[in-house]
Amino acid sequence: MSTALIWGASGGIGRALVALLHSHGWTVGAVSRHPHDLADLTDFRYEADAADAFSVQQAVYRAAQELPAVDLWLYAAGDILSSPVADLAPADWKRILDANLTGAYTSTHLSLPLLAERAHLMYVGAYSEKLRLPGLSAYAAAKAGLEAFAAALAKEQRDRRVTVVRPGAVDTPLWTKMPLRLPRGASSPATLAERMLEAYQAGTVGTLDL
Repeated sequence: MSTALIWGASGGIGRALVALLHSHGWTVGAVSRHPHDLADLTDFRYEADAADAFSVQQAVYRAAQELPAVDLWLYAAGDILSSPVADLAPADWKRILDANLTGAYTSTHLSLPLLAERAHLMYVGAYSEKLRLPGLSAYAAAKAGLEAFAAALAKEQRDRRVTVVRPGAVDTPLWTKMPLRLPRGASSPATLAERMLEAYQAGTVGTLDL
């Protein structure tokens, strides 16, 4: 039986991943600011804010007591804000970078002892070069930084696979914060989750445009 640990598990993509892996018989650890939202999907739920290193540390400690070695580690947490730089408060800039980039580092750094020898680390990124639009400076910078972080991590963790998934439009509540309409043909979270599982099974590494 395989084991996954999913960060941002109550979000649209995160919840779809928990549901899919649970349906395939995986042991799934779900980390979220609202873990009670996942009571119907897994018994292994941990409360943490990825921007808060102490709460991440506590979640990792609890997971270490309950979960087998983690085969698939997923970072699906994130946030977005549309605001021009002239109006963007430093606290909001920090919030977006914490959710999308610093949280990815913190949860990775503290989770590494939980991982199986050949584990796969997977991050939900974005087409950052296509998001260099008015109002999206913080989000685009964070997602570009995530790709650089993952590329360096892959060279350090040579026995493990590292993938940044770059989905197109996905119909989740996060999209309501975008300064763009949801395009026709946007993926559902369930469809994206299935394609991410396929990428895991295929051993895909590097960046993956979905």
